[in-house]
Amino acid sequence: MTIDWQKEVEARKDDLMKDLGDLIRINSIRDVEHGTKEEPLGPGPAAALRKVLEFGDRDGFVTKNIENVAGHIEYGDGEEMFGLLGHVDVVPVDDNWDTDPFEPVIKDGKLYARGSADDKGPSIAAYYAMRIIKDLELPISKKIRFIFGTDEESEWVGIHRYMEVEEMPKVGFSPDAQFPIINGEKGILSYEVTFANKDNAESGDFDLVSFKSGLRTNMVPGDATAVLKVNDEAKVADVKAAFDAFVEKSDIKGEFAENNGEITITVIGKGAHAQEPKFGVNSATFLAAFLADYKLDGNGANYIQTISEYMHLDYNGKKINAYTKHDVMGETTSSANLFDYSADGDKKVTLNVRHPEGITKDIILANMEEVLKDAGVSIAIIGDVKTPHYVPASDPLVKTLLDVYEEHTGLEGHEESIGGGTYGRILERGVAYGAMFPGEENVMHQPNEFMPIDSLFKATAIYADAIYRLVK
Repeated sequence: MTIDWQKEVEARKDDLMKDLGDLIRINSIRDVEHGTKEEPLGPGPAAALRKVLEFGDRDGFVTKNIENVAGHIEYGDGEEMFGLLGHVDVVPVDDNWDTDPFEPVIKDGKLYARGSADDKGPSIAAYYAMRIIKDLELPISKKIRFIFGTDEESEWVGIHRYMEVEEMPKVGFSPDAQFPIINGEKGILSYEVTFANKDNAESGDFDLVSFKSGLRTNMVPGDATAVLKVNDEAKVADVKAAFDAFVEKSDIKGEFAENNGEITITVIGKGAHAQEPKFGVNSATFLAAFLADYKLDGNGANYIQTISEYMHLDYNGKKINAYTKHDVMGETTSSANLFDYSADGDKKVTLNVRHPEGITKDIILANMEEVLKDAGVSIAIIGDVKTPHYVPASDPLVKTLLDVYEEHTGLEGHEESIGGGTYGRILERGVAYGAMFPGEENVMHQPNEFMPIDSLFKATAIYADAIYRLVK
């Protein structure tokens, strides 16, 4: 039996786009501040989960909601289970969007919206692939279970709770990365660097009142703002002129204002996914690099100089001695993404490090402590810690997925590793598979995120073919 998978997708594309639009319109940023006992990760993620499970109920699948933090859509009766793993939460948005991030906009063949590429678009594509198999009543020998989490972009609380109470498949894929395949994922963790507060720190030409930047540990910050108290008014004009020149020669935008004895300096860079910090422009480290040339108070100078010297333009963790390289999994990446400094409060920086096999979290911690010992800091590992994960290229899962990709695209498939973390690593034989195609711009976690519509439909056909081959 020959199935024209692309034709089957074409017949359902209007339904697919409607469902995706309905899901995108739900602001599903993790919001524990407004969480309740019934919706612990916030109302948005819970609503998005319920919405996608509604699709499953409507289309005749078996569904289950686990405490509004995770759930699944299931089809088939086989004893063996094949897993699909997606997420309905999204990363925060900033003011650099050209359109409403939660109102899908189609322009030049692209769907612009938060979650269009990561991961609502690919998850709906994989869901429709599953639906095609059901609609065609194709014979399958395995149960297909599509598991949805609600805080993949944060601490994975939802998926971990799911794993505590539900059976997990041993094999499957997550549609949350890129083609041809991601069969290796680096270890991922965050280090919080806390600066000691020196009570008798001397003053300078300027005192650092505050330094704020960043939305999440896994996002390169797109804007940063510092407020400085002016102790030498005669130097303000020179600082403004120097800042204007700094902005002109750097890949940034900037704002400078003086009011009531204080100056406020803002740098606007470019946000990016922390797995590839080189594609962003870290506004905070650029701002620190500028301020490092000026005489600040003791606490402020220590904070700014440390950022400028050890974190600016250091995409591979070499300055903090976190670097290593693996033949298959590639190099360490490092990005300082959260900055929180108050003259009379906390003074912190959080770095996100993604490392291949060959180095451990504890070795990195010890190395960082040694490098930064003169800065008088304490360093702690925070949040969810993910170890490196690799499924060999010889595995039948990897071979099948690459075969399908090659047949649908005419392109050669090959194994690949990333610094991103997907739910694929949860499974013993789990990988990430699509939905971004080679040559496409990676706009995940960035303002004006988009998904090419033709790519979305092409990925749906690939997913349907691949899933069926693996469960028939």
